[in-house]
Amino acid sequence: MPGVRLVQRVSSTRAFARAAPHLIPALDRAVHRLTRGKVLLSAQMLPGVVLTARGARSGLERRTPLACMPEGGAPGEAGSGWILVGSNFGRSDHPAWTANLLARPDAVVNWKGEDIPVTARLLTGEEREAVWKAVLAFWPPYATYQARVDREIRLFRIVRRAAPGGPAEGGVRSG
Repeated sequence: MPGVRLVQRVSSTRAFARAAPHLIPALDRAVHRLTRGKVLLSAQMLPGVVLTARGARSGLERRTPLACMPEGGAPGEAGSGWILVGSNFGRSDHPAWTANLLARPDAVVNWKGEDIPVTARLLTGEEREAVWKAVLAFWPPYATYQARVDREIRLFRIVRRAAPGGPAEGGVRSG
């Protein structure tokens, strides 16, 4: 698709890396709030979630719109979960939300207007390498971001967390 290729080329530029972190999250938050969680502007090109995680130091809730790669469902749908990529638009530092998930892996994502409790896990080793290949096939500009920085871009797998008292926590359901 020509439009997607153009966006991929633009998103790989250093100018985009400088401007996007200031513009895209602010626009996404505003549109997401105005549409009551139904629309993320950036999700028009890539699937997206709004991650609500507690700050690593402050403990305060932080809401961050993020592109994601859904896993385990039909294309564009999240079955078992999502992959979050800590690319920070190819900037040298890890994004703050990654430190928050490392410190406090239980979070909430808003996916297509639905708040879903999740648990995050940093991917490492062979598992990370396999997912990284899938991420690059999904959105090739991540390779440019990785080449631009000395740090290894963090990848997180986030999966739905069972509701309190649900089967994953040993609760018994009657009915």
